[in-house]
This record gives sequence, C-alpha cells and structure tokens, in this order.
Amino acid sequence: MENFIDEFAQFIEMHRGWAAPFIGVLAFGESLVLVGLFIPATPMMILVGGLIGSGVLPPIPVLVCAIVGAILGDIVSYVLGRLAGPRVVYKWPLNRHRHGVAWTRLFFRRYGFSAVFFGRFLGPIRCTVPLVAGMMAMDQRRFQVANVLSALVWAPIMFAPGWFIGHRVRELEEISEPALFAFMALIGAVMVVSLIITARLFRRQPRRRRSSAAVSTERQS
Repeated sequence: MENFIDEFAQFIEMHRGWAAPFIGVLAFGESLVLVGLFIPATPMMILVGGLIGSGVLPPIPVLVCAIVGAILGDIVSYVLGRLAGPRVVYKWPLNRHRHGVAWTRLFFRRYGFSAVFFGRFLGPIRCTVPLVAGMMAMDQRRFQVANVLSALVWAPIMFAPGWFIGHRVRELEEISEPALFAFMALIGAVMVVSLIITARLFRRQPRRRRSSAAVSTERQS
C-alpha cells in the first residue's frame, strides 16, 4: 500500500495538468458500486489534500472535479439499481456480496434520505447505498438532493487533513514528528469510529426485527 501511495504521489506531481481530471475519475470510481471497494480513496484524497496545502496543486479545479466525480458515481450506481431492480443482487458479481447489500438495505430502510447523505462517509457501505436507493425506487429528486449535498461536504472533508499538514509544512518549513504522528493517529481514530458507528447501526435493525417477530409470536400464542 505504501509503495502504491508513493507512486500515486509521484504521478500526480509529474502530471499536474491532469491532476484535477484524475481526481475526478478517482472520486467517480470510489462512488461506483463494487468498484469503490477496491479503491483506497481515503489515503489518496488525504495525499492530494497535502499537495493542495503545499501549493503543488490548485485547489478549485481539484475540488470541483472531486465533487462532480462523486456525484456522477452515485448517479450511475442509482440508475443501475433502478433499472435492474432488486433481482440484481442475485446476479454476478453482486451475488457474491449479497450479505453486504442486505445490510445496506436495512440501513436504507431505516434512515432513507439520511442514509444516502451519510452513507458516502461510511466506508463499508458508501458504494452500495446509491445502488440500494435505486433498487428500492427512492424518489429521484430526493436522491439527487442527498447526493449533491453529501458530495459538497465529502470532498472538502476528505482533503482537509492533508491540506492542514501541507499548509503547515509550507508555513513552518517543517513539522515535528510527534505532531505529525498525533495528527495521523487522530485521522485513524476518526476512521475507526466511523466503522464502529456503521457496525452499531447495522446491529440495531436486526434486533428490532427480532423483537417485533417475538412480539407477534407471543400474540399468536
């Protein structure tokens, strides 16, 4: 992973003119169903934020391309789900990820609009929420509002940690190793917390379903 990130940084620095479109494609792939599972978008976006903060890349074109790419990726996933319908989970390649899609459906049923907005920030489900929204025939206008708003918030947040480090390095010319370590530990802690929150959200729904099933069984008896 470290070698890949280093090569990515070198590529961006050598092709600065293509950096913004490339980031747009990265954001598009990260939001695309299944494809996003194999793209290490978080460290790459943080790295790009560092290049922006250090003055290597222009902020506005990169930010705009990232937002547009994220929006388009969710739109494509939504349209695929809308056209294919619920049966798409029984077809390749989604039939290999039916368990994950099932959890995403529970999450979407409970939170609806908020699931689309916050799902972009939750790694395990970010690329399947738009597909599920399409499968379950979510109103297109509501979906697009949540999609656009979340992309407008997501891109700056993803760039912010790297931008902070790059900006500080450019101002101070150096940053102490303990401060850098503490900041990266904070980023890791935020990611872990997001994963824990996602797991707890997933666990609550089955418990409620089991409890309701138990109540119905008692009533029948």
